[in-house]
Amino acid sequence: MVITICMSMSLRHRLPEICGILEQAGHEVLTPVDTREFDYEGANDRQRADLKRDKDLIRTHYEKIKVSDAILVLNEDLPGKPRYIGGNSFLEMGFAHILDIPIYLMQDLPESPYRSEMLAMDPIVINGELSRIPAEIQTAVG
Repeated sequence: MVITICMSMSLRHRLPEICGILEQAGHEVLTPVDTREFDYEGANDRQRADLKRDKDLIRTHYEKIKVSDAILVLNEDLPGKPRYIGGNSFLEMGFAHILDIPIYLMQDLPESPYRSEMLAMDPIVINGELSRIPAEIQTAVG
């Protein structure tokens, strides 16, 4: 199964481990564009917006979601932000929902002003257990 990972760039250090586990389970994994050369945490909003625009990060990730069988949102804890889902990950969840692609969440949904919108997308919470992502998506026949 092709799985696109959606996450805050502050969690990019988790990619090697997560990708390794998923690939070992037979999945093909698509990840966000590598922005390690950019100080994302130290940048202000304008600098982050310029990076996203210059590298076309939102559209590039959307194209990955379109060819995926599922997305995995790494909504892990950030300092002061439990189970964090940022603006881009929320947007990517919306893309997957509109494309009728299953949404897996690493942890339960965070408290958020847009929690009801996320609940309406019917995400599947795996509680950190990557083995709960099936080898293939079962589709209804009929």
